[in-house]
Amino acid sequence: MRFSGDIPFLLADAAAAAASRKSLFEYIHAGGFIGYMLVLLSILAVALLIAHLLKVRLSVMAPTPVVAGLEERLRAADTAGAIEFCREEDNRCFLANTFASALTRCARSNFGLLELRAALEDAGSKEVEKLIRTTDGIAIIAAIGPMMGLLGTTIGMIGAFATIGQLEGAARSNELSGYMSLALVTTAQGLLVAIPCTVLYTILRRRVERLATEVGEVVEDLAAILNAHSSDRRPARAPSREVPEPVEAA
Repeated sequence: MRFSGDIPFLLADAAAAAASRKSLFEYIHAGGFIGYMLVLLSILAVALLIAHLLKVRLSVMAPTPVVAGLEERLRAADTAGAIEFCREEDNRCFLANTFASALTRCARSNFGLLELRAALEDAGSKEVEKLIRTTDGIAIIAAIGPMMGLLGTTIGMIGAFATIGQLEGAARSNELSGYMSLALVTTAQGLLVAIPCTVLYTILRRRVERLATEVGEVVEDLAAILNAHSSDRRPARAPSREVPEPVEAA
């Protein structure tokens, strides 16, 4: 139990504890130039995440008006009109680009719509690759973060060993603590940037695959409509006539 005479000591302990606590900005400042670069990388990662979430959505990949307009033309078996509709600037999306590429390939092929399924698969794969590229920036930041932290650690260790050999006494202690702080802070900052970016990259890749699967179901439905109408309009095969056997003369 402390008495009133111990109040100055309590205040001194509280002041020392407050002085030993560092703010977030002070920790960033302790990382030096590399610390600020890692902060910029984290901001860039957040910006790339927002851009990805705005671009890779079901309502953007397969908008309802585009689905309705494409369905109307496919029900009429108007492949030329469907290609023109998909190539309009306002209708450009994952679904429209896939059908525009597939129908163009079928129009140029000798097999016609018999090649539709393979053409849709190839075009869809190319569109999925484009969406996956939107996550490459986050993957690069996840790889760069630990490297920059390791660079800061190396610079700090070099400075610490140079200080040990050049300075003595209190000056050496101050310089040594500064370089060690640089080494440890940059390592922590690099990991704080890399770990969330690695997790985000994995989640976003899975999200792209899930949304591509959902759009693929819409593509399958539209392709089934076109195949049904093309088979209905296919002319019926004429019945084969039996050729009478020649009668041998007696």
